[in-house]
Amino acid sequence: MKVAVIHDWLNGMRGGEVVLDSILKVFPDADLFTLFYEKGKLNERIENRKIVTAFTDRLPFKSKYRWYLPLFPTAIESLDLRGYDLILSSSHCVAKGVIPDPDAIHVSYVHSPMRYVWDLYYDYFPNRSGLKFFAFQAVSNYLRTWDAASANRVDEFLCNSAFVSRRIQKFYRRNAKVVFPPCLPQGYKVQSSKKENFDLIVSAFAPYKRIDLAIEAYRKNGRTLKILGSGQEYKKLVKNLPSNVEILPHRPRKEVEEYLSKARTFIFPGMEDFGIAPVEAQGYCTPVVAFAKGGALETVVSGKTGIFFQEQTVDSLNEALAQAERKDWKSKDFQTSVNRFTEEKFIIQISNTVETIKKNSHGRRGG
Repeated sequence: MKVAVIHDWLNGMRGGEVVLDSILKVFPDADLFTLFYEKGKLNERIENRKIVTAFTDRLPFKSKYRWYLPLFPTAIESLDLRGYDLILSSSHCVAKGVIPDPDAIHVSYVHSPMRYVWDLYYDYFPNRSGLKFFAFQAVSNYLRTWDAASANRVDEFLCNSAFVSRRIQKFYRRNAKVVFPPCLPQGYKVQSSKKENFDLIVSAFAPYKRIDLAIEAYRKNGRTLKILGSGQEYKKLVKNLPSNVEILPHRPRKEVEEYLSKARTFIFPGMEDFGIAPVEAQGYCTPVVAFAKGGALETVVSGKTGIFFQEQTVDSLNEALAQAERKDWKSKDFQTSVNRFTEEKFIIQISNTVETIKKNSHGRRGG
């Protein structure tokens, strides 16, 4: 089969790109389509193939690509997918909205429906007045309508968690099979090393990540917190940091892994669709303190690999930290947990799902 893989944008190796990398192992000859591509920001497997970009990639100010959000539906629909038998979209924004050939099979792995126009709309836009807000209200209404309608172009939905599956059912009225993302290599063995006197966050700096909550909790508890990441909230977060909190942007992967292995506790204060970083932390026998909603409920085992806090408040987070401090963590519990999230399992499930869909489709078409 001639295969096309669609990914929203290619400008860094984050969680979605880790999933994309594994998808490309299943389909090594696939052509790759995207809205934006920044060469040198991804690994060799992704970059060493035919990459086709939409007209958005030729617009000015690519570093401010989110400014072009109203154009994204038109841009993704402009990609020419004639002649492709199988389309696999890796979507957290508009990738699932490509227009396939009538006889093509379209499987969409959804990391999340567009959160900034659905359930996190007011988290991204807390100020509900002014020209900017009203302009985005109009755009969001259009994007929600398009997002729901374009779901009909997908033959089979896959997703990363039961939490996202429920959101797909809510917004698209479609069922989605859960396939956990490939967080760790095949046959991964957990690594236990001596912990140092600091806690850790590894995250993009978006409003719903609630890095601000963690900073305020550590302002009160006095523990050392290191925050690795960057993003739209960076300037806001670095203002008035307490002396026991340090933000370290743009760290190389090896350094991130070293921090994960040495951290006393990994902090996960937001409500996420899934969250690969907490699984990686468990791979180093680092317990996770997480907010008790969203994907964390599926990745962290309460009392075995982490502690949940019930409310997004300073006191609730600090109480969970105190509980984690008193626990005696066991490496075998971390191993049992992370065994669910290996690349091997992901690849097998993706391959089997596609083969089943191909067989069913072939039968329906009378071939």
